[in-house]
Amino acid sequence: MSNLSIKKRKGKLINRRVIIFICLLLLITGFVTAGRFLSLTESPKQADVIIVLSGGQGRVEKAVELYKSGYAPYIILSNAKEITSRSGDMLQTALNLGIPQDAIYTENAAESTYQNAEFTLPIMKEHDLQSAIVVSSDFHMRRVKLLYDRVYKKSEIELTYVGSSSGYNAKRWWSDRKSRETTFNEYVKMIGNTFGYNGPEAKSTLDQIKNWFR
Repeated sequence: MSNLSIKKRKGKLINRRVIIFICLLLLITGFVTAGRFLSLTESPKQADVIIVLSGGQGRVEKAVELYKSGYAPYIILSNAKEITSRSGDMLQTALNLGIPQDAIYTENAAESTYQNAEFTLPIMKEHDLQSAIVVSSDFHMRRVKLLYDRVYKKSEIELTYVGSSSGYNAKRWWSDRKSRETTFNEYVKMIGNTFGYNGPEAKSTLDQIKNWFR
């Protein structure tokens, strides 16, 4: 075998090792940063309204904090009938925390993140609200942005995304069971949303996928 052939074979072997190394590095990087990718949050800025999504504790409280800090004069509670604290549902919680009744708009039909976006948009248009701070749990915000940006795309409404603290361990999501399950759920839902699975049917699909791993 000629020296040239040997050099070519060695070159191909080195190239394969480099490719394998790069792939492993990307996999490890993706694994480590998966939680931080989910926990999207932006700095709050002045807006016409604060939209609060149902589905987790601390969300209404974060919205109240932003309201009292002067970031917006109104709050929209999406699926306001959902129990969210010892005070009761989202509306009662907001009222008990000092938000005036006339500063709150509500809708009670949303059953998913997609529907949170879908059902708050008409409220925004009805009251001529041109900007909003969208509040949900920190781990939920990446998917919230994905869906709100899609639903609000042609509305010309400016959105800012602010996460509320949930106890989710974004930096070491694999270290506790709750954070692991939250991460798994969010990525499965995000993939489903990307391929058009939205609303209650998406939750049914998620339950089926989760059962495969039990």
